[in-house]
Amino acid sequence: MFVIAIFALLTAAVVEGRQNLAAQGITTGFSFLERSTGFDVGFRLIDYGGYSSYARLLLVGLLNTLLMGTLGILAANLVGLIIAILRISGNSILEAIGVVYTELFRNIPMILQVIFWYMLLLQLPPPRQAFQGLGTILSSRGAYVPALNVNTDHAVIAIAVAVAGLLALLVTAVSRGLSRHAAIRRIRWSLALATLVAATVTLWLGRIPETQLISWPELQGLNIRGGMRLQPEFVALLFGMAIYGGAYIAEIIRAGFISVGRGQIEAARSLGLTPLQVFSRVQLPLAIRAVLPSLINLYVWLFKATTLGVVVGFTDFFAVISVSINQAGQTLELIGILMLTFVLINNSLAFVLNRVNKAIALKGSHLRS
Repeated sequence: MFVIAIFALLTAAVVEGRQNLAAQGITTGFSFLERSTGFDVGFRLIDYGGYSSYARLLLVGLLNTLLMGTLGILAANLVGLIIAILRISGNSILEAIGVVYTELFRNIPMILQVIFWYMLLLQLPPPRQAFQGLGTILSSRGAYVPALNVNTDHAVIAIAVAVAGLLALLVTAVSRGLSRHAAIRRIRWSLALATLVAATVTLWLGRIPETQLISWPELQGLNIRGGMRLQPEFVALLFGMAIYGGAYIAEIIRAGFISVGRGQIEAARSLGLTPLQVFSRVQLPLAIRAVLPSLINLYVWLFKATTLGVVVGFTDFFAVISVSINQAGQTLELIGILMLTFVLINNSLAFVLNRVNKAIALKGSHLRS
């Protein structure tokens, strides 16, 4: 009866809303997705122009959000792991650095940090005095990094192949049934090699004719040619996610390190393992296993934090939805698309990581043995 009541309430709301919109002469539906937008966007991973459709625009924003969310989570993990190691290092100076970092950046709202990094990036020198090193050029126009001279379709296929290969490797790593297979190591190496070869061949076939596979940024006069430009908005949001999220991840991982029993560490040392082997094969795996549920919650939150890019003008999914609402006027449809997309992305992320957590969790019988 409760479900029926909720369904009836939602149905009544939809019918009433459609009647009110029709009375005001406002059309509903998703046919607007086929109309041309008439404007351009700054940062995009696929081809897009002013004559592209709203559906293409939403795809551009979705890909930007997926890229930013993935890079932000990876960067935050790296920062958090480094700070957590400093906190448990036993060196008073390194521990103090870790404490200062955590207490400073964890208590400043992320939106303020994003704005701060954005304003700081805008104060960098112009291209002629830009900072150069490791194939990267950093100026007030953004960061220029090496890029592949590959057409978009082949690049997307190569990324899909790489993601599929990584997921397959993940399944073989966490599956208890496969882990007992005698030839599992050979299977993993073969799978990794096949993924690498398939992605490389795809990129090579998609190489733009008469160009090198890799385009390096170069300073030419008052401009920078080659490579791929990462706009200040992109870099500022990435810095904000990495530094703010890293402060929280550091405390979570530190709690995992503390949860590892001293007896397990001493047993590993007594077997003749080096300090690096003790850390990589005993401390880190057990720590991640203990805190993965907490990390999953933070990953979902960090992915939703990509919407803060709107304060500095980054064209993520939320930003293109906002612009589309102003241009097309289809508020309900676009907000519905935004909500449904984030629900699907975050639930998919949580589902995969929860499956990993379930696969690597120690059962009660294992603990007793």
